[in-house]
Amino acid sequence: MIGVIVNVATVLIGSTIGLIFKKGISKKYTDAVMIGIGLCTVLIGIQGMLKGENVLVAIISMVIGAIIGTALDIDGKLSGAGDFLSKKLKKGDTDKVTIAEGFVTASLLFCVGAMTIIGSLESGLKGDHTTIFTKSILDLFSSCMLSASLGIGVIFAAIFVLVFQGGIVLAAGLLEPLLSESAVAEITCVGSLMILALGLNLTGLAKFKVANYFPALVLAPFVCYLFEFLGKYIPALA
Repeated sequence: MIGVIVNVATVLIGSTIGLIFKKGISKKYTDAVMIGIGLCTVLIGIQGMLKGENVLVAIISMVIGAIIGTALDIDGKLSGAGDFLSKKLKKGDTDKVTIAEGFVTASLLFCVGAMTIIGSLESGLKGDHTTIFTKSILDLFSSCMLSASLGIGVIFAAIFVLVFQGGIVLAAGLLEPLLSESAVAEITCVGSLMILALGLNLTGLAKFKVANYFPALVLAPFVCYLFEFLGKYIPALA
């Protein structure tokens, strides 16, 4: 778990630094930074999407995932967690929206990428924390910039990182057989679609409930294996 602990620490440190600088930066600059972060996030999403090997896997995973996520109202529950935190901090309504948005946006941005899955598995199975340490450095800078723009909600994303990545590390032995190279490629593609949506949200061009697509990450490897199985009998699906 040392890799996860380091990752959580970098999110906390980066967020704290961002909050300190936020106090001395005017809104026009934080807005400009937010658009820049959003555009970079869009680029990361596009690059990851191209790693998918079968577009039908992504389509089916996203459609079914969206139905499940909407039914469960995952986005609403994460936003509710942000609202709960804001009440504990006794902030006003404006801060409440910022805390919820910062918490949800940062939590997803730090956890839906391929580095999260691969790094956590390597950490849990081999004790190799190299990928998570690399991700931690990236999250240090990302959390710093995000908290300067979205506020204190970003710092609480460290809790989500601990639970989500820690869960993968602890369950690594069970998850390894499910994650072939093809399956990881499809998870990367689906996760990158979510990252693209997050980027558009950050630029202000859209307001997607990205968390509602979270089940697609779980579905992607199973849909991938389904297509591989059917491909043995229907070559066009391989």
